Amino acid sequence: MKLHNTMFKAFVVEEKDGVYMRDIKTRTIGDLPEGDVLVKVHYSALNYKDALSASGNKGVTRNYPHTPGIDAVGVVVDSNSDTFSPDDKVIVTSYDLGMNTDGGFGEYIRVPKEWVVKLPETLDMKEAMIIGTAGLTAGMSILRLSQLVKPEDGKIVVSGATGGVGALSVSILSKLGYTVVAITGKETESEYLYKLGAKEILLRSEIENFDKKPLLKPLFAGGIDTVGGVILENIIKATQPMGVVTSCGNVASPKLELTVFPFILRGVTLIGIDSQDYPMAYREQVWKKLAKDWKPETLADTCTEITLNELNEKIDLMLAGKLKGRTVLNMGA
Repeated sequence: MKLHNTMFKAFVVEEKDGVYMRDIKTRTIGDLPEGDVLVKVHYSALNYKDALSASGNKGVTRNYPHTPGIDAVGVVVDSNSDTFSPDDKVIVTSYDLGMNTDGGFGEYIRVPKEWVVKLPETLDMKEAMIIGTAGLTAGMSILRLSQLVKPEDGKIVVSGATGGVGALSVSILSKLGYTVVAITGKETESEYLYKLGAKEILLRSEIENFDKKPLLKPLFAGGIDTVGGVILENIIKATQPMGVVTSCGNVASPKLELTVFPFILRGVTLIGIDSQDYPMAYREQVWKKLAKDWKPETLADTCTEITLNELNEKIDLMLAGKLKGRTVLNMGA
């Protein structure tokens, strides 16, 4: 009962007459949903899906009031699972966390045991949130791509390269020896992308204005696309025979206008990446790689750390497309 009444701070989005308001509220552990594992959150991270939830997007979050935050890392306080014990350091990302289950923008979360991964010993908690869902998505994309395309096969193009998934993809691919071409709409960020490991910069306006032909000159051995739309179309059309492109986002557009020619004349493979419900066996494999061999050398360079009081401003900036890299929320600051 004492734990049930424990009070904590949470970033709460409320709906009133169709208007969505955000504020820091005091809640109790008894307000949290039922679950197997209670976690005291040390860090969270801001993702585009969180920004949508915070702005009242019913495609992400059906009911309000609600606490977003699809990423969380912290320490187990209470557990009904044999797998997790008090004081275990754990990661919880995606599934329904922060969507219709109160998420990491609160000082406590309570979730099913199936959503929880033990924090690898070679990662600290802040590093885990710099990686977060974005890094996990990047890692899943790289895992699938690297099974079929090797560094010696040619250049790998990454779209949305200053975003969370894109920046981490550039960094990890570079570490693995791939020659990375980074696509960005922000020419001023070229130095940042070169520092992450990109060898070339391709402006978004350039790739958007490629020829409208069904097939383009082969430029890339593969690609990681985070935006969809015409950019993904042109990446596919400019991928060399037997190349691989992964798709994990649709911020530009969910639509593709393509012929089948890249697939049946060049044997290009398009792989979809679903980071929300990806099987746990793959998650654990990718987290282990991200914690060791795949940990970016420039991990800290992809991150801005904020407090709960700064979150509202950063959400507005993310919705306006004005954030770069990862924004990590220190829940203890």
